[in-house]
Amino acid sequence: MSGIDSRRSGGVRIEGGRVLADGALVAGSVAAAASGLVAPARGDEPCVLDADGLLVLPGIVDIHGDAFERQLMPRPGVDFPVDLALAESDRQAIANGITTVFHGITWSWEPGLRGPENAVRLLAAVERLRPQLCADTRLHLRHEIFNLDAEPTLVEWMAAGRIDVLAFNDHMTLTVEAAGRRRSLDRMVERSGLSHDAFCRLADDVARRRDAVPASVARLAAAARTHGVPMLSHDDTSPAQRAHYRALGCRIAEFPTTLETAEAAAAAGDAIVFGAPNVVRGGSHTGWTKASDMVARGLCSVLASDYYYPAPLVAAFRLAADGTAPLARAWSLVSEAAAAAVGLADRGRLAPGLRADIVLVDAAVIDRPRVVATLVRGRIVHLADAARLVRRDARHAVPVQGAAS
Repeated sequence: MSGIDSRRSGGVRIEGGRVLADGALVAGSVAAAASGLVAPARGDEPCVLDADGLLVLPGIVDIHGDAFERQLMPRPGVDFPVDLALAESDRQAIANGITTVFHGITWSWEPGLRGPENAVRLLAAVERLRPQLCADTRLHLRHEIFNLDAEPTLVEWMAAGRIDVLAFNDHMTLTVEAAGRRRSLDRMVERSGLSHDAFCRLADDVARRRDAVPASVARLAAAARTHGVPMLSHDDTSPAQRAHYRALGCRIAEFPTTLETAEAAAAAGDAIVFGAPNVVRGGSHTGWTKASDMVARGLCSVLASDYYYPAPLVAAFRLAADGTAPLARAWSLVSEAAAAAVGLADRGRLAPGLRADIVLVDAAVIDRPRVVATLVRGRIVHLADAARLVRRDARHAVPVQGAAS
């Protein structure tokens, strides 16, 4: 965007809105700067955002999202440069209030979009482009557990601090070998670039290494514990499977597929992640657990964008509109609780000294919230209404023109 860079102007004051603080929406003002959040504002900030009629909320922390893959490969076999894809994904994230984004990069035994060459290329691109991206961009490495060849590299990456969270995925058992999952299998074949027969032959070869998988997972989990990398288990199908991963130090259950599994996770104090698109659409596209029901039962602690960046914003307000959860609790699912699940104690709340990651939302239409402004570390990175931004000087307030992302 053009206009004021609040990092260089001494900060920006947000006034006139209702601020979500300590679990309640209250009238007030806050000051945002690169050094952190100040509440209440001092009153001498040179830039002011008029939040009249808006909600002032903590920025969304999205711990699982792979929608960037659609920018890389919008159609099977149609590829676009990784820098364009990541830049466009960044614009989509901040326009939907996501200030911290964990790109879910899958390293699978499959070739193509989720193959080893692409995983290496994506990691390098994220690291190279990170200073240019607006959202705090991190890596969620989705490890397909049958991909035994990746183990040494993943251990090296964790030791070097290149992986922010590690997820254990098993789409071999869940999809390739499962009856009734033909549609998901077809998607895997499409993105691999192989024929159906060639893909199935490859899967058969990989499956023969099944006996070596548990030991590999245990070694990777040990490395993650050593290097302080939070772990997730993906699509747990039973309490026993959740207990197995918990014993390895994996305390985040991502998309448990049954009520019993979610109940077991909650009873043990695990964080439980469901997809925000599940809430927005009114159910799972796979036919598994309904996320809004899990929220109502207290069996969901985090909502993630999964495959659709607008979903966390809309899902929180949908839960409030439907009476499933008060807005403060619903917003925590996409902010404070999400940050806590992956060990980020400096964000997810609006409180003095924390990161000034803030989103201003017009919720006049409760189930169609609109992001008016997004700030990351006190910098305005998205502004949909330039008239709301003014510059203060000793004589008068001057509207800033052209300040739109």
